[in-house]
Amino acid sequence: MRRHRVSLPDSSPKTIGFRVPPVRGQRLMKAEVCGLRLSPIQDSYIRFPSIQADPTTIEFDMNWKELASEVTAVGAGGDSEEQVTGVEYDSRKIKPGAVFVAMKGGSTDGNRYIDKAINAGALGIITDSSNTFDHLLVYQAGVPVLEVEHGRRALAEASAAFFGHPERKLAATGITGTNGKTTTAFLTEALLNADKRTTVLVGTIEYHVAGEIKPSVHTTPESRDLFELMAEGAARGATELVTEVSSHGLDQGRALGVNFDVAVFTNLTRDHLDYHQTMEKYFAAKRLLFDGTLYPAPRVAVLNAMDTHAQELGEAASKAGAEVRTYGIATGDWRASSYKLTPGGAIINLETPAGTAQVTSKLAGEVNILNLLAAFTAAHARGVSFDSLVEFVPKLQPVPGRFQPVDAGQPFTAIVDYAHTDDALRNLIALARQMTAQTGGRIITMFGCGGDRDRTKRPKMGQAAGANSDFVVATSDNPRSEDPMEILAEIEPGLKASGVKYIIEPDRATAIHLALKEALAGDVVLLAGKGHEKEQTLAGRAIPFDDAQVALTALAELGSKMGYGKGQ
Repeated sequence: MRRHRVSLPDSSPKTIGFRVPPVRGQRLMKAEVCGLRLSPIQDSYIRFPSIQADPTTIEFDMNWKELASEVTAVGAGGDSEEQVTGVEYDSRKIKPGAVFVAMKGGSTDGNRYIDKAINAGALGIITDSSNTFDHLLVYQAGVPVLEVEHGRRALAEASAAFFGHPERKLAATGITGTNGKTTTAFLTEALLNADKRTTVLVGTIEYHVAGEIKPSVHTTPESRDLFELMAEGAARGATELVTEVSSHGLDQGRALGVNFDVAVFTNLTRDHLDYHQTMEKYFAAKRLLFDGTLYPAPRVAVLNAMDTHAQELGEAASKAGAEVRTYGIATGDWRASSYKLTPGGAIINLETPAGTAQVTSKLAGEVNILNLLAAFTAAHARGVSFDSLVEFVPKLQPVPGRFQPVDAGQPFTAIVDYAHTDDALRNLIALARQMTAQTGGRIITMFGCGGDRDRTKRPKMGQAAGANSDFVVATSDNPRSEDPMEILAEIEPGLKASGVKYIIEPDRATAIHLALKEALAGDVVLLAGKGHEKEQTLAGRAIPFDDAQVALTALAELGSKMGYGKGQ
């Protein structure tokens, strides 16, 4: 039997043997799991400097027979002793020797690209189409092929096998919820890093692989890409995975193959109904991370006790065998019994089953107290001591695009934030109102709504922006293929209903300038919706656009005219 060899830096080579697959042409009567245990399935953190990691040394020596033995198949044909050079679900990335996993997706069917993959040198095909499987047996008899019932499950199995089962080397913490995923993920990773643990972070803003920062492609990438990131991290000594888990990713099975040790639920509010259609289906997707149906139940479920869905999630997780921990402000097992907001963040009195303490946080507002509690509870569930966590909390710093101050020396506060739902916008404005309560200033909110997304939330966003702001600038977010003015026309009824003074400006750069120009000393200007994003998508193309940088440029121009600025 040939072996799969993975050479890791500073460690001895490890070998793993695998069983052989079914004989050529055999259609299996039932699915068989071979070797792989499946998952039937930010705003602030300690900022570590980006490093250029040494090249990862991972050698793969696996043939088709060994790979196929780890895939749950209902049919098999062909064989090969050639070395597998990769596993891909995108035919454009196929190189000679790679295995192509052809699966049905939301917008396209990978089975349409099998001929292209074979022409590019694919060694073998895994398909979730019985018709395609039968066709390949006849017309591509020399190409090894597997038929599977669940394409994404097969992708996870094949990827885990090819990349040397990194999921067995990393303890996984998954974070789901409408708002707060990114904040909580970054905070959790920071607390683990402060405890001298090497991590892999996967999320909306960026990916981290043992200290190396990589651009984020998807909040929850396909399992093949996730396993590659985990393998790179494991090769560099990582022992922890912290990942955001989106409702889309959960519903589509992108997290299959990852057994979450800790799962965190932040909240559930209206969003993504363009995909899920109803709030019940949206919640059902989130529930998958906890209830042990599609994914194994986590060892520990960390739930926001202030969310109305926490009780149902807790009951489902407990029934599936998970330990349930709840957190909240003046509620939950892990709670902030009281707190005081300060210009620099908050002073929080913690009461937990592990101890009590007063901590000083640089994270502003109630929403970040909740995010901190979630991360604190998750990190403790991963074995970081209570005393260490109390020591680490004051070191946490803001993350780009999550309540990010933009300071050019102006006499008012400018904040860039990713808030892009009506609930997130209300929370953001409430946080700003806590700040203006001390200065007597106004709140000026600039926001927009994305195109080709849930249209029903547009008037709700207008209502949320207008209800507690003193002045609103409605503008474009990422219009995508839609006419920006048509999007704004659907926002406007909510603004009118709120009674707020507002203007409409479809050009986002101009809107940022107008919002900042309106501000007086003591005011808070909120630039909401895009946060960390570096591009704006409109008219079918993406252009460079960074809210913080556009704001800095506008502030410099306004400062030179109005006599303020860091150079004044």
